[in-house]
Amino acid sequence: MAARAMHVLTSRVGEHNAVILSQEALSNLVGCSERRLRDAVKLLAAENWIEIRRIGGRGTVNAYVINDRVAWAGARDGRRYSLFSATVIAVDDEQPDANELGQQAPLRQLPTMYPGEGQLPSGEGLDPPSQPSLGGLETDLPARRISPPAGSPFDDEK
Repeated sequence: MAARAMHVLTSRVGEHNAVILSQEALSNLVGCSERRLRDAVKLLAAENWIEIRRIGGRGTVNAYVINDRVAWAGARDGRRYSLFSATVIAVDDEQPDANELGQQAPLRQLPTMYPGEGQLPSGEGLDPPSQPSLGGLETDLPARRISPPAGSPFDDEK
């Protein structure tokens, strides 16, 4: 059962180093009871094939980490945190709004900053192009006023 569980996890990890899903969903994918699944993943963890990180308080949803241990940041406000990337598997019958899935209104879009741009886009319409400048529309760069030497052709004091 442990080998089957490992196969299911590695086939779904994608470009990340972890898969997050419920024990029920994983047991369905593996084709065993939740009790047998818990024994299988405990064995995989004991043999250092995976690291299991609980997501939430009840322990029924876990991150199954493969190949690399999760890095933990130093304590902040008395708690330590870990930030990592994972493939998340959500099962429709575990959702409280299962009968509405696929029929929801689209989410609102947050404005984003593109690399190299100094302000967030705003207003209606398309996002601004994400290139440093367009011909004839070069950005105005802030400049420091440097006084030219007295009597120079650039002297405004004339």
